[in-house]
Formats: sequence, structure tokens, C-alpha cells
Amino acid sequence: MLSNIEIKTILVDRVAAEATAIRLSDSPPEIIHQEDFFFACNGARLKLRVFSADRGELIRYERSNVPEARRSEYSIAHTSDPKILLDILSATFGLTGVVKKTRTLYLIGQTRVHLDQVEGLGDFMELEVVLRPEQSDEEGKTIADELLAEFRIDGKHLIGEAYIDLLTHGSFSVAAFL
Repeated sequence: MLSNIEIKTILVDRVAAEATAIRLSDSPPEIIHQEDFFFACNGARLKLRVFSADRGELIRYERSNVPEARRSEYSIAHTSDPKILLDILSATFGLTGVVKKTRTLYLIGQTRVHLDQVEGLGDFMELEVVLRPEQSDEEGKTIADELLAEFRIDGKHLIGEAYIDLLTHGSFSVAAFL
């Protein structure tokens, strides 16, 4: 199972975040349109991420919902037929929700920086520090904290919930955090 240290924040100033990401990244960003279909799953989250009619990923992950840097463990299986897989998973486990987003991905060292525009929610930033086998959680958290400082993220804007939770609970408002 793979692991990373992950943190999510409301993105208050997208222009400033993009400028910082461009400054810190060694490569241009990748724009990714994706739909995440979530399924009933005990003890973890299970989602089918669809990029196009012939490209998707089935992802199972476990992480706590706390507004701080936290460990996430995950497995990914790639598919060239996400429609059939969606039909099978929906019939077998039950579809619990869908998240549609446009993700701007920057790579900064071993960290994947996501500037996400989530339909129905707004703008967010996620940091995923992909841990190497010899690295501890503390090392990953230090990297995440250093990047938060570079992006000038205020701790009051950190959130612990997954986008699907924010959408299904229906009471989330970015304005409440600003």
C-alpha cells in the first residue's frame, strides 16, 4: 500500500497560490478534469476517478478527517473502461456521491500540489507529500508545513473533510471560513 502526508485548505487567493506554485515547481502545471464516483465501503473510502471514456482509476484510501497534515494510505488500479467499472461498482456497492472538479497539478519536489475548483464548493488546495519507503510521517509533515508557509496558508482555513463529505452534508460554505 502506498502512503502520503496530506493536507487540505480553502484557497482564499488562487492567483497568489498559482504564482507560488509556478515559482516553486520545475515543470508547467497539468490541468485535469475529473469526476470521482464514491461507493459504500466499510473502514475506508472507495472511489472511481474518471478522466475520460477510456481512462480511469479505482482508488481505495484510508485517512482521518482532521484539519491538519495526516497520513493517507491508498491503493490505485488503472482502467481503460471506467464506464463498465462504474456500472459494476454501483450495482455491487451502491453509489454514494459524485465530485466533479478541475484540478491544476503542480509537482514540487516529492509533493503533488493540487489547486482544485470543485463544482458546488469552490476553490481548494491539497498538498500530497508522497512518502518514500525510508521516510517517516514526521518528515512528510515537515515538508507539508514548509509548503504551507511558502503558500502563506492561515491555519484557520485548513479542513479535514473530503470533498464528498462537504457536498453530501450540504451545509458547507467557503464564505464561513473567510
